[in-house]
Amino acid sequence: MSERIRADRRGRTNTVPLRLSLRSLRAHRRRLAGTLLSILLGVSFLTGTMVLGDTLRANFDTLFADANAGTDVVVRSADVLDSPGTVGGVRAPVAAALADRLRAVPGVAAAEPSVQGAGQLIGSNGKPIGGQGPPTLAGNWLTDGRLNPYRLAEGRAPAAPGEVVVNRGAAKAGGLHLGSTTVLRTPDPVPVTVVGIATFGADADGMGPSTFTAMTFADAERYLTPEGAGQAGSIQVRASGGVSQRELVDRITPQLPVGVQAITGAAATQESTQVLSGRFLTMFTTLLLVFAGIALLVATFTIHNTFAIVVAQRSREHALLRALGAVRGQVLGATLAEATLVGLLASLGGLLGGIGVAAGLKALFSVLGFALPTGGMVISAAAVLLPLLVGTLVAVGSALLPAVRAGRTAPLAALRDTGVDRAAQGRSGTARVVLGSLLLTGGVPVAFLGATDGPSVLLTALGALAVLAGTVVLGPVAAACAVRMLGAPLPRLRGVSGVLARRNAARNPRRTAATASALMIGVAVVTLFTVFGASVKATLDDTVSKSFAGDLAVTTASFGAGGSGISPKAADALAALPEVRQTVGLGRGVARIDGHGRTLDVTDPARLPGIVDLGRVEGSLAALGTDGLAVSRSEAQQHGWRLGQSVTVGFTDGASAPFTIRALYEGGSLAGDYLMTRQAWAPHRGQDADTMVAIGLRDGVSAAAGKAAVERALVPYGSPQVQDRAEYAKSAASGVDMMLSVVYALLALAVLIALLGIANTLTLAVHERTRELGLLRAVGQTSGQLRGMVRWESVLVAAFGTVGGLGLGAFLGWALVRASDSAGTGSFAIPPVQLAVVLAAGLLAGAVAGLRPAGRAARLDVLRAIAAE
Repeated sequence: MSERIRADRRGRTNTVPLRLSLRSLRAHRRRLAGTLLSILLGVSFLTGTMVLGDTLRANFDTLFADANAGTDVVVRSADVLDSPGTVGGVRAPVAAALADRLRAVPGVAAAEPSVQGAGQLIGSNGKPIGGQGPPTLAGNWLTDGRLNPYRLAEGRAPAAPGEVVVNRGAAKAGGLHLGSTTVLRTPDPVPVTVVGIATFGADADGMGPSTFTAMTFADAERYLTPEGAGQAGSIQVRASGGVSQRELVDRITPQLPVGVQAITGAAATQESTQVLSGRFLTMFTTLLLVFAGIALLVATFTIHNTFAIVVAQRSREHALLRALGAVRGQVLGATLAEATLVGLLASLGGLLGGIGVAAGLKALFSVLGFALPTGGMVISAAAVLLPLLVGTLVAVGSALLPAVRAGRTAPLAALRDTGVDRAAQGRSGTARVVLGSLLLTGGVPVAFLGATDGPSVLLTALGALAVLAGTVVLGPVAAACAVRMLGAPLPRLRGVSGVLARRNAARNPRRTAATASALMIGVAVVTLFTVFGASVKATLDDTVSKSFAGDLAVTTASFGAGGSGISPKAADALAALPEVRQTVGLGRGVARIDGHGRTLDVTDPARLPGIVDLGRVEGSLAALGTDGLAVSRSEAQQHGWRLGQSVTVGFTDGASAPFTIRALYEGGSLAGDYLMTRQAWAPHRGQDADTMVAIGLRDGVSAAAGKAAVERALVPYGSPQVQDRAEYAKSAASGVDMMLSVVYALLALAVLIALLGIANTLTLAVHERTRELGLLRAVGQTSGQLRGMVRWESVLVAAFGTVGGLGLGAFLGWALVRASDSAGTGSFAIPPVQLAVVLAAGLLAGAVAGLRPAGRAARLDVLRAIAAE
């Protein structure tokens, strides 16, 4: 061996580090199993995220391509009105009669107006199909087979009023078949009869998870557009044989009125794909990549700790190599080669696991109501190479410092009888204290400043990162003291086993801190989202309690794209009930105000007092009329507006007009930042719908009796949901609970990796303390006491990480809540029950993580353990 090493030093061979690492992997494969699994899980999540993103992008591309396969030209409004929450913006309608003029253009084989809007079918069980997740659409059945992306699988096309064709997926979900009679909410309820069931393209059940109900053109025009307007969303055009899409656009354009444009079908497909990919899919995949990054960060702590312990345990081995002639570079190279091989093997396994993770993520979102398009998995080169590279680099980077420490091992260390534990235990030096203190003393004020002065999310994030880094750096400084405090009850509860567990956890602060840091980060992120979610729910509760003075609320889906709204006629019908004192409907529209797309609420201001509280009002809500606006005070201050000032409002139909600000009110209520009367909105509306009807009951009418009367009266309107105040407040926060469910599911992997780190560290500690454990057994400690000692040591390490994570996450949650509350109307809330559950789960997980190391320690042969070096 010495000759081979010396030969390598003279440059004759470079294989020694690789051979040493291979032998070391074979000899210590069990010690590195936890590291390999941590990398595998992190890489699986990263791979699954990238595969799912590529798959969804390809599936949506296919969907849009199939939808426009027979369309050569799309004629539509040239102006698009962007608004928050409206993907792709809103376009003005075009005249449906324009299709007749286009049919006379040479090269046009077919031209049909396309009307599309919201329409939700009621299933055979009386419940809406599609829920609040995917879009629920309705439109006219296109008679030209090539322009229509749907194909009749059963029955016929609609020909008479009330006849509809539904996509096969909606029919299956709602238990509908040919001849079924049901109701279509548009939002006015329309009695319909199913005369046809269609597939999307050749055999798909629908356009992704969305539902589609096709009517005659007359019915679509009647229920989905303003009465008598003669409007369509677009005109779909098919070219004659031999005429290209570009050529047909050139022929059609001179025939179009001002403000209307023609684009090729290929351009329309690309535009739809880019809108979805650029917004929804980018946000979706970014969210998943963030959680994959958290999992890999946690894995980094686990890997680093494992290699640090393994290097310390092999210090005599490294010293012997140095004594035989190995240079520092060879020992360093052998350790890094070992890490590279582990990272590469784990990453290869993670690539295979990523396919399963992608399928699992897709199933998770489907269970939570976010059904995604179906289709085969798409695996790009980037989804293979990037996770492979990241997993390997994480392993090598995590092992770099331990490898450098291994290379510095002195040859004389082979002759010393130094304990492994002392070799592994570096003292918390002055540099660590100074650096950690600087990070904390700098990060906390920066985060506080960003959360309170401005506020600034970016400044808060920078401060939060500094606080996180400072906490990790100072971990070894606080570990010994924290573990002693947390373990104070153990001597009384568990006797000698508790005393030993407490001492074992505290005697190597660096190792304890490194082991607990992974769990601390996972718990901190869980706590952050828990606190943020609780604060959002508290804000919603405050909003309902302060601004909703009614007794009942008729609501639509508060989360997702599904549903069709509530009929605007429902509020007047409910007002006529003897149990009802007052009702008011709140609709929603999109307009361009001061040059920017804005969402505004449409209502009858005279009905608001006594049922919807807008706070202190300056000016007069009753004076809005057909040319007045009411604006929230915060929005007015942001734009520098005052009472009596005129602003230009542009509508989706292309019209614009000056509106006078006649009232200012408090923001953060049930109403948004802009209010307009129904009379002002009516000439420019599209499909009219309310999002909520607030109801005040007469004195002496109980909530139960009033709710029963309202539900009976709403049957002709499609039976929308009726809730009392408590139910309404709870449903308003349902989206938060759904978001937290997704977050917890995604963070479970990071927490699992952290627990693997605890188990792996304790297993390695049991190995290095073999002789110590044997001596304990020799002097009378039972196997049960030994198991308890190791388990409680695991619990103490988990407690340190969990408690630290709770404190760190609570601070970061507070900072995030304050930084994201630009209006200053939000509430900060600490949920004690949820955080107590997190604490209990962390302690329980620590106990579970200690089961395997404890069992291994208890199975040690006493005599062999005493004889071990």
